[in-house]
Amino acid sequence: MNILPKRKFIVHVDMDAFFAAIEQRDNPSLRGKPVIVGADPKKGRGRGVVSTCSYEARKFGVHSGLPISIAYKKCPHAIFLPVNMEKYARISRQIYKIFYDFTPEVEPISIDEAFMDITGSFHLFGTPRSKSGAEAFSSALDLKRGTPRETCLLIKSRVKKDTGLTASVGLAPVKMVAKIASDLEKPDGFVEVSVRGLLGFLWPLDIRKLWGLGRKTEIILRKMNVNTIGELAKKDVKELIDVFGKNGAHLWNLANGIDERTVEFAEEAKSIGNEITFDKDTLSREKIESTLMLLCEKVSGRLRCDGLKGRTITLKIRLEGFKTYTRAITIGVPNNFTDMLYKEVKNLYNRFNSKGKKVRLVGVKVSNLSPADFRDTLFIETGDKKRENVHSAVDKIKEKFGTDSIHRGSNPTIGKRG
Repeated sequence: MNILPKRKFIVHVDMDAFFAAIEQRDNPSLRGKPVIVGADPKKGRGRGVVSTCSYEARKFGVHSGLPISIAYKKCPHAIFLPVNMEKYARISRQIYKIFYDFTPEVEPISIDEAFMDITGSFHLFGTPRSKSGAEAFSSALDLKRGTPRETCLLIKSRVKKDTGLTASVGLAPVKMVAKIASDLEKPDGFVEVSVRGLLGFLWPLDIRKLWGLGRKTEIILRKMNVNTIGELAKKDVKELIDVFGKNGAHLWNLANGIDERTVEFAEEAKSIGNEITFDKDTLSREKIESTLMLLCEKVSGRLRCDGLKGRTITLKIRLEGFKTYTRAITIGVPNNFTDMLYKEVKNLYNRFNSKGKKVRLVGVKVSNLSPADFRDTLFIETGDKKRENVHSAVDKIKEKFGTDSIHRGSNPTIGKRG
């Protein structure tokens, strides 16, 4: 017998093709065209990956994390643009301010994605009662009690009005289902799942929709003739534990709509990080390094979005067989620059010995955080001050003249255009 979750209203907001959508908004000539934001493709010989692409590009099989050389082969007529993280982070801050107008319970997932718990606040966002004359100017108590659905639609409307961008939103009693729901009707979608409709929503879906399901686990489940979430839910949990260990019980719970995870929010972040699990375990140095670059861009963007810098940089590596290692370094001066993070992360990776085993997952985390404008010494390193000045100048030039107006020339990996 399945236990229905407690009456909670969890929202997952995912901005649609965030980086590419911003570029199309700022340059109307790009609208309706395939736009790919990421590394320079160098006519199919470039290294690096796609950060984001427009929906027009996705029709050709391009997606985030795809090697840029393959993206070029799939869609050579696309418009390729470099990542302008400063601009994206600035807009992300604007969007997060909107989220906090609706609830203090916001869990940032990335620069363009967040969970929100509106259980205790949705009723505050109603619509005015039908009145006329002087009555129409009475107090806010004359608002109709809002509903979770109305609140979600208001969030979408505010984002569109204030930024000109669209967001896809999922509303559900548990985090996993809200996450799945937000992805089903992109772009500009909204999917609501009720407590009583939870299993009817989940069970017909393919198992790959299950949030956090790895590729290897999916393959094993399909060999067990489990292709839908409903088929997984009806399996004997003991059999799943025999095959997957403790994770078997977790998978069974998720398939039955049981997800005890709450929206985790805090006034101060202790660390900021991102990680990526490869579709297939890999020994490809190029693929690993390009993925680390993408992670550094994401972490850098989140740091800037939150007005933070960090001193401790951690590399996480999970090998085939699920054995996980971490390597960390603490630098003298906190920073949030992509190239600085990547330099330290790459050094950590170069010193790591995988003993020939394939890599399943890599992650980058920055901790030991401080406000971006905080100085813990009266003496500023000349090189760091110059770097800040250069970044500031470059950001201003890009903001005024466009993202293609200036590029790095000293680093062969980041920002250089061929």
